[in-house]
Amino acid sequence: MTSPQLEWTLQTLLEQLNEDELKSFKSLLWAFPLEDVLQKTPWSEVEEADGKKLAEILVNTSSENWIRNATVNILEEMNLTELCKMAKAEMMEDGQVQEIDNPELGDAEEDSELAKPGEKEGWRNSMEKQSLVWKNTFWQGDIDNFHDDVTLRNQRFIPFLNPRTPRKLTPYTVVLHGPAGVGKTTLAKKCMLDWTDCNLSPTLRYAFYLSCKELSRMGPCSFAELISKDWPELQDDIPSILAQAQRILFVVDGLDELKVPPGALIQDICGDWEKKKPVPVLLGSLLKRKMLPRAALLVTTRPRALRDLQLLAQQPIYVRVEGFLEEDRRAYFLRHFGDEDQAMRAFELMRSNAALFQLGSAPAVCWIVCTTLKLQMEKGEDPVPTCLTRTGLFLRFLCSRFPQGAQLRGALRTLSLLAAQGLWAQMSVFHREDLERLGVQESDLRLFLDGDILRQDRVSKGCYSFIHLSFQQFLTALFYTLEKEEGEDRDGHAWDIGDVQKLLSGEERLKNPDLIQVGHFLFGLANEKRAKELEATFGCRMSPDIKQELLQCKAHLHANKPLSVTDLKEVLGCLYESQEEELAKVVVAPFKEISIHLTNTSEVMHCSFSLKHCQDLQKLSLQVAKGVFLENYMDFELDIEFESSNSNLKFLEVKQSFLSDSSVRILCDHVTRSTCHLQKVEIKNVTPDTAYRDFCLAFIGKKTLTHLTLAGHIEWERTMMLMLCDLLRNHKCNLQYLRLGGHCATPEQWAEFFYVLKANQSLKHLRLSANVLLDEGAMLLYKTMTRPKHFLQMLSLENCRLTEASCKDLAAVLVVSKKLTHLCLAKNPIGDTGVKFLCEGLSYPDCKLQTLVLQQCSITKLGCRYLSEALQEACSLTNLDLSINQIARGLWILCQALENPNCNLKHLRILDLLSSAIRSLKLWTWARIICGRVA
Repeated sequence: MTSPQLEWTLQTLLEQLNEDELKSFKSLLWAFPLEDVLQKTPWSEVEEADGKKLAEILVNTSSENWIRNATVNILEEMNLTELCKMAKAEMMEDGQVQEIDNPELGDAEEDSELAKPGEKEGWRNSMEKQSLVWKNTFWQGDIDNFHDDVTLRNQRFIPFLNPRTPRKLTPYTVVLHGPAGVGKTTLAKKCMLDWTDCNLSPTLRYAFYLSCKELSRMGPCSFAELISKDWPELQDDIPSILAQAQRILFVVDGLDELKVPPGALIQDICGDWEKKKPVPVLLGSLLKRKMLPRAALLVTTRPRALRDLQLLAQQPIYVRVEGFLEEDRRAYFLRHFGDEDQAMRAFELMRSNAALFQLGSAPAVCWIVCTTLKLQMEKGEDPVPTCLTRTGLFLRFLCSRFPQGAQLRGALRTLSLLAAQGLWAQMSVFHREDLERLGVQESDLRLFLDGDILRQDRVSKGCYSFIHLSFQQFLTALFYTLEKEEGEDRDGHAWDIGDVQKLLSGEERLKNPDLIQVGHFLFGLANEKRAKELEATFGCRMSPDIKQELLQCKAHLHANKPLSVTDLKEVLGCLYESQEEELAKVVVAPFKEISIHLTNTSEVMHCSFSLKHCQDLQKLSLQVAKGVFLENYMDFELDIEFESSNSNLKFLEVKQSFLSDSSVRILCDHVTRSTCHLQKVEIKNVTPDTAYRDFCLAFIGKKTLTHLTLAGHIEWERTMMLMLCDLLRNHKCNLQYLRLGGHCATPEQWAEFFYVLKANQSLKHLRLSANVLLDEGAMLLYKTMTRPKHFLQMLSLENCRLTEASCKDLAAVLVVSKKLTHLCLAKNPIGDTGVKFLCEGLSYPDCKLQTLVLQQCSITKLGCRYLSEALQEACSLTNLDLSINQIARGLWILCQALENPNCNLKHLRILDLLSSAIRSLKLWTWARIICGRVA
């Protein structure tokens, strides 16, 4: 049990951290080896906690000893000297950090050297070779201080390399995950060197590097053979090394490249390191900790293999490797260009393309962008068009590596075929035997190695890879777009790859996510200007049929149903990548309903490019994420020119959106155009609040508008109410349905609004749900409705904080009104007294009310009696909703009314809380038999 004194001390310390320091504390806490209970705590709770709440979480989930050590170590890591001194003084009995011992290791075992004579020297020599592998990990395009800026930043989250991290009973399993090319392998190799560094470790430690892309080629073997294949000089010492598993680090690199069927890693688990087994069985046994359970494990993978890891790894620590952060990319551009103005211009161009900027987390992509744009600037060319799309940038980079008229048609065809074959096989690294199997000569690749399109492993000379996965995807798309040679078979069977239709199918993309981006590049290459650029350099011609093939593959999206948000984003992204206006017109012309969820600036540009061609678009639903529209990014504001489609657009919905003032102005400008014939508009939960005012102003005089919804938690300002009132009193107003939800208007504003309703003759349905109306505001509305010229037919006052007092005035409305047919008072605590008042109005002969909703209104058996009496007096009510009320035996009373021939009720809703009240099956059966009116 954690002492109250420790909890108070921890809370005091954490509350002295500012917001940024608290975030840093949580980040370092995540890297700290968490105790079991804390590991199972949702990390979202920790991220959202303030200092007091974080102290509470730690005290409730962790031991006192762990809390003391973690707090002191993290504060020391943050260089918060004074707080660290305070923590030591208050939390440690002797003022020093306690060492947490590993019960697996005895002191004698830690202090003794178990290595055989010559073994230590042999291992150190072997690690010198590994150090050479580390140095050769980089290539000429990598930034010089990549190790410092990225590797070291991530390495502090590796617990077994942090001397301040306490040991635990279960050895660590750390998973480095992230997209291709962000430095996972580089980080893993650096961790190996630090693990075996004699300056950092007082005892001899061992590290083994297991490359999954290499191991996938091996046949069955023992685990001892598996790890000794690269260390023949230590083969005799392997048994004694494996006997010291607590001193071994295994790096399993590229688990996603192992190429095994789902679930294969958890089959036939084996713990004998001398027994021959298939490589996947050996690796699965290692990850499951059946094999050498006391060893430390470091696994690297792309996200697609994380699911398999979750079935294998024991309490893993996940570290996301993000590669270059934004500040890293900016620093890279400054170093590459030298000239600050040119560097920042190029950097902003890349940032303007969200998809390209995301790829820039990989150093290789940053190098491609810098190299391409710098060359253009030196030639005096405009680099802006190049960065509009990834296709345009990659094509310009490819062509810039070779002189125009190089006539390398055959070589380019070979390269693109190699890319396609590798992508379909989910293979990014090619060995000499792969090239032989695919019919590619190493001499065919020399030009592309010299042009930095391909890279060759500096240790294993027969091993090749593309500069980045995205460039392999680009070249794969190029394979499909190149014109066939005479007599060439392009059905894909001979090369074990699919055609365009198979490439774009959802089934294949689900099995191989790397194919998804190929579709975007395909559309990007179906551009006449780009085709000419490629032909001028390589002498290659684009297939004249590629556009038609793409259109046929997208035809299924128009199967008489609205596009899903995901499908629509892909279509618009592909069309933008093409930069072909005519192609966009053909693809989007059939769209009648569109739902858009904008999450970044690239998607805004995609919409702007394509949706102006939606001539038959009738319904548009728009949702904008936070941070997409910012006032300091004016170039990226929504600018969808509906032009001819304006006349057909009837329904506009803007919901859950974070807008800017300028984006609201643009939308309002489209609404006010004479070509815009909107009939129904819904504005729900948008910011800023002033957007509601601006929309109301735009709708004034819009005679086509018949339905309007303005909903959200809105603090009404006077100008907004004035605009709404001007809208209703305008002689062109034809509004028939008005919903106002979640508003906090003052009594004076309600009075002004209801006064305007007196003169309006078009409004038939008014819904004021979830407003702070209160009895006082409702009374003002009722006064308006008692006037003989009011036209309201349907009124909803759901959840407006009304009481029984309001029902007395409402009863007078029911007596006078000859138009009102539907009334909703749901979620108002009117009680039985309120029902009594309503029934007095319902019993009046001239009352025309047909539907009454009293859901969740605190009604009991007594209220049912009042309703039963009213129903038997031939009132006009045909639909009654009493769900979520404690009516208990009141159902029996209502059923008596249903038997009366004067009762006009056709539908009675009594579900939800009623179930506990119905104790007799006979009662329920009898109620249904009466007339089938009970729901």
